[in-house]
Amino acid sequence: MNLKKKTVFIISLLLIPLAVLAYPFEVRTTANGYSYVYHKHNEASYQEAWCKAHNGVMEYENKDKTRVDCLTEKHAVEFDFANKWAESIGQALHYGIMTGKKPMVVLILENEQQMKYYNRVKKVGDKYGITVEYVTNDILKLDENERCFNPDCKCNKDLHYNPMQQNSDIVV
Repeated sequence: MNLKKKTVFIISLLLIPLAVLAYPFEVRTTANGYSYVYHKHNEASYQEAWCKAHNGVMEYENKDKTRVDCLTEKHAVEFDFANKWAESIGQALHYGIMTGKKPMVVLILENEQQMKYYNRVKKVGDKYGITVEYVTNDILKLDENERCFNPDCKCNKDLHYNPMQQNSDIVV
């Protein structure tokens, strides 16, 4: 390998860890090899906290059977994690049409690096009349173990619990 190729190879090896650190989402892999973005708290936990604070109705069902995450007096609100920023725009617009209310996106940001996704949605929102906000873990009022108020949130679930092992005394 000539010097130029070696240099490019070494620089590439050094940049790979930096690229991984720059990616603002935690990615995990399932047992069968699929990758997914992991979130410590469920979207519904953020949705419930925000919706209660704004006197909204959660999971309002439209005539076409789609569900608005939170319907307030003025807004049809779609919640999404930052990695789904583009989807949130389309859903909010649809919910606005279905309800006759102003479309709104509340983006869930789990770290500071995700603010760029909020800025993308905000730019589109400013141009097309979509109200845009973001929430962070602060809205969840986490306890000392970083668990939220929602008993159904995955932060409060034992992911290793197996109901099939509950009666392990039974012999088959």
